[in-house]
Amino acid sequence: MSIENSHHSKLSDNVSFGNVYIMTHSIFSNVIRIGCTLSDTVEYAKSLSAKSPGHYDVFFSLACDTPCKVKKQLREHFDAKKYVNEFYDISPETAKSILQREAMKIPVLSMS
Repeated sequence: MSIENSHHSKLSDNVSFGNVYIMTHSIFSNVIRIGCTLSDTVEYAKSLSAKSPGHYDVFFSLACDTPCKVKKQLREHFDAKKYVNEFYDISPETAKSILQREAMKIPVLSMS
């Protein structure tokens, strides 16, 4: 289920503002995708869905400063739960809870 989007896979840790997201996929239960994007997360999920069987849904997104650094911290936290590439075998609720907790340490614009 590895899908690479060349624009998003090349985002630098130094991106000043964007979104960190947690997505679920209709085919895989309890496996989430963690990433960052400069674009709208719902539109990004639609673009990913168009390139794969099943569909992605945004479970949670967070607009923040340095989103790729936040993503990296979150991925390091879940390293033991890594499924493949940017996918993790963890409930979306748990990931959301950790992201919200980490957001208290990170400059954030808004939470949705």
